[in-house]
Amino acid sequence: MEATEHKAVNYIAVWAGLFVLTVVEVGVVYLRLPRQLTVITLVFLALWKAMLVALYFMHLKFEPRRLLIIVLAPFPLAVILVVAVMHGFRAP
Repeated sequence: MEATEHKAVNYIAVWAGLFVLTVVEVGVVYLRLPRQLTVITLVFLALWKAMLVALYFMHLKFEPRRLLIIVLAPFPLAVILVVAVMHGFRAP
């Protein structure tokens, strides 16, 4: 494989974004939202954080598209599993 140059990544900005998302997650827990909305929001924020980590710290943003497709292929299964767990969980 041929090494290609890519622009420098501002890791401090990525870290700051992850920090802000973490603060938002903690804030969501303390809000008086319905349980399902809280869970959906937290899952969305966690996926967003995972995407940032995978794209920048694991350098997937700079890999060929084929590799990105391989990484994203299990994503629908993860969504199905999260929905199944949320549907099966009934809080008293």
